[in-house]
Amino acid sequence: MTRSQDAVRHRTSPRRPLPTTLWLPDPDQPDAVPAPGTVLPDWAIEKIRTEFTQRPGKVPAPLLKLSIRDTTPGMDARTPVVTYTDGAPSRLTMLLAELHPDALPTPTDRLTSGAASDMPAAMEEGWSGFFHRAHRLLPGDGLLLLATRQRRDDDAGLTDPLGSLIACARTAGFRYLQHIIVAHTHPAADQLIPAPPTDADPGVTHSDLIVLSAIHHA
Repeated sequence: MTRSQDAVRHRTSPRRPLPTTLWLPDPDQPDAVPAPGTVLPDWAIEKIRTEFTQRPGKVPAPLLKLSIRDTTPGMDARTPVVTYTDGAPSRLTMLLAELHPDALPTPTDRLTSGAASDMPAAMEEGWSGFFHRAHRLLPGDGLLLLATRQRRDDDAGLTDPLGSLIACARTAGFRYLQHIIVAHTHPAADQLIPAPPTDADPGVTHSDLIVLSAIHHA
């Protein structure tokens, strides 16, 4: 594995290559491992702010981060919310949702359903409702960033939620822009030493960051 970005290309069909970028921590990065209950390490949050919030001639756009750890009753009161800003508050144009694997439905659940009874517990209108509410919050071309990672379900091995999440977001009015792989490693000389999250399932070596743009029709 090399440190070059844009070295990984992912294709869902021969006609439409989807851009995938690899992010690695710096060799001297002291906090390479995400805190328990979170998805992204601190260095990845700072990289998001560097690459996505900068605006020529203006102060960086504010970034609102939600850390969704479960969908049981009362989840709204337990969901940590952090705002990153470098100046006077301005209109929200960027939302980062950390979706902990424990908060995602099992492979047998219907992620795109709009009925609350089809989804775990208190998430109003299921994940479909979450994406529709995020779409209403963001202006046209506003960014929704989804951070999650694989999990191991019983004997089924590692399951990947990205396809269902992207499909659900598209239904709510988002355009898929980019897939970023956030490697849980620590560079040492010419090697990458695994540094998985303490609460990650065995075999998980990275988290996924999906970049989506809100589409609003006149």
